[in-house]
Amino acid sequence: MKKSTRKIWIALAVLAAVAVIFGVVYKLAGPKPQQGSKSCTLEVSDDKGEVTAYELSTDVEYLRELMDEAAEKTDFSYEGEEGDYGLYIETVNGLTADYDADGAYWAVYVNGEYGQNSVDLQPVADGDTYRLSYEASGGE
Repeated sequence: MKKSTRKIWIALAVLAAVAVIFGVVYKLAGPKPQQGSKSCTLEVSDDKGEVTAYELSTDVEYLRELMDEAAEKTDFSYEGEEGDYGLYIETVNGLTADYDADGAYWAVYVNGEYGQNSVDLQPVADGDTYRLSYEASGGE
């Protein structure tokens, strides 16, 4: 019994070490914020495909901060829930996406490409365009 317990502890230690290594690699190689003043565009594409654009000059580093700033300075608004991967956007400009009802969600695009990061981790860069797009799959 002692050998199996020891093997379990060794396996847990190895797993923890691997998790730490992945965390360090992500921190070193992951997306880096751009410091200083920058101009960028925040777009909202609603359920009818209509796009509202907000031109912003800012010194924030991440998209969520840009969204907060847009909410303070313009008629842009958003609501969401904190999850394991950061903010899950539920409502933008009064339009709620309900995935459980019809497969709808708010997608994030960066310069026309599907976003690879949550709004909490998406760096803001000068000249970039960020789009929050209402998308629905038609239900489960």
